Order: sequence, then C-alpha cells, then structure tokens
Amino acid sequence: MNLVLELANYIGIIAFAISGSMKAIKKGMDLLGVLVLGFSTALGGGIIADLLLGKTPPINLVYLPYPLTAFISSLFTFIFYKVFSNASKPLLYADAIGLGAFASSGASLAYSIYPSPLLVVMIGTITAVGGGVIRDLLSNEIPLVLTREFYATAAIIGSFTFFLLRYEGISEEFAIFISFLITTLLRIVAIRMKWELPKLRSSS
Repeated sequence: MNLVLELANYIGIIAFAISGSMKAIKKGMDLLGVLVLGFSTALGGGIIADLLLGKTPPINLVYLPYPLTAFISSLFTFIFYKVFSNASKPLLYADAIGLGAFASSGASLAYSIYPSPLLVVMIGTITAVGGGVIRDLLSNEIPLVLTREFYATAAIIGSFTFFLLRYEGISEEFAIFISFLITTLLRIVAIRMKWELPKLRSSS
C-alpha cells in the first residue's frame, strides 16, 4: 500500500505541477514564472504542512526526487504547452489521484505527531489543496477552492476518515489506503456530476 501511495504522490506532483505551469503560461509569465508556479502548486501544500507541524527542513525541499519531478514536469509543460492544453480531462483525473494521495499522507503525518481530529483534518487538507491556493494567490486570483467545485471538501472528508479509522484502532496502512480511496473517488464523482457547494448571490 505504501508503494501505491508513493506512486499516487508522484502522479499528484506531476498533475499539480502541470496545473500551476499552465496557469503561469495563461498569465503570460516567463519560464521562471512557470517553474515557480509549477513547483509551488505541486509542493507548496506539503511545505506549509511540515512547517505547521514543526518538521524542518520540509521534506519537499530536501528529498530531491519530489522537487525534481515538479521542475521537470513544469519544464515539459512549458515546451509542450499545446499538448497539455488538449489533455484537460485526463489531467483532472490525475489531479484527483494527487488530491487523495496528499490528503491521506498529510493526515497520517499529523496523526503521528498528535491525534487531534482538527489537526489531522487541517493538515490533511492543507497538504492537498495548499499548493493550489498558493498558485491562485501568485496569479492574483481568489483561490479556486474557495469559490467553486467540490474539491477541498473531498480532502476534508478523506482526512477525517483517516482520523476515524486510526481512532478505532485500524492500522495506519489500511487507514491511508481508505482515506486515499475515498478522497479520490469523491473528487472523481464530483467532476462527473459537476458537484458544487451552495453559495449566496450578492444583491449588490
């Protein structure tokens, strides 16, 4: 199961890096901007989570395969932008896999430090969606996770599922797998069903 999660992590890093790079290209940024946004989107959430948990230096800055994967994916997106812009659907599903992997791994890390439901849910969610928030802020936009789509909610539910399973004595490996599965499936169903959370329309 750890091998499955590690593979899912890499899929997530690649998908998130492509997402950030494409946003940078659409905003007219140069190659450095593409690399920065790609890296931030792919690994920013995990870096924030590590810092909040007091884990320094963050794993995403010292375990070289992760940043290298993010930078290479961003560079490829810059070179083959037209190819990636025509593959939006597969990228959405790859993104869903990454969301599940990051949420479950973040929740697991938080639980190992202190088994608080709020901590586990917050860290799991930040790990999963923090990079996307950084991407949108650097692009001078309101973070997408706060305005539309059933995205962060899937990470919240998946992280809380991990906490409940571990609290009930389920093994960490199985809890990670179930959390990953629930988060990923919720996101995929949300994509297909076009789920969105309710919101109010301002009359002004």
